[in-house]
Amino acid sequence: MEDTLQRLLAAELQAEKIASLAEEEQDRIIQTALTDAKAENERFTGRLPELHRSFVAKAQERAEQNIAELRRRYDERHVQLRDQAEQREEQALEAAFAILIDPHR
Repeated sequence: MEDTLQRLLAAELQAEKIASLAEEEQDRIIQTALTDAKAENERFTGRLPELHRSFVAKAQERAEQNIAELRRRYDERHVQLRDQAEQREEQALEAAFAILIDPHR
């Protein structure tokens, strides 16, 4: 009986030792994870200015493309209006002369 108690006591001590080692390993893993997370957070925070510059550059590029497209449309419309004005120039001159010659008309 005493031998059985000794073995149980030894098994309990061994189990406590294993549990203690497991807790230490768990604490080590948690600390490593926290350290890694902090490092990644610092790395990301350090990249924020770069990410911001990239975002601003892309936004500026899109704005310049939109401005170029608006200018192209404006130029096309300007040409159309100029063509219409030239086509109706003679009519406008005739109407103006008619009003000058006969203002009561």
